[in-house]
Amino acid sequence: MPPAMDENMTAMILRVIERAPQWLRHDLESKDDSVRRRAEETLAAMIADALDNGSAAEAD
Repeated sequence: MPPAMDENMTAMILRVIERAPQWLRHDLESKDDSVRRRAEETLAAMIADALDNGSAAEAD
């Protein structure tokens, strides 16, 4: 069972989203399903990496 969301986890996710590159933000708004899906998968991987490694918390 995954850990419950806490303030630290929420803050890490928000930092990843705040630091998302412009191309990713643009692609998340795309009407093209494949482009949007690629951006969603990329963002999910960035969030998972930050949660696994604590990198978003250490960046500040």
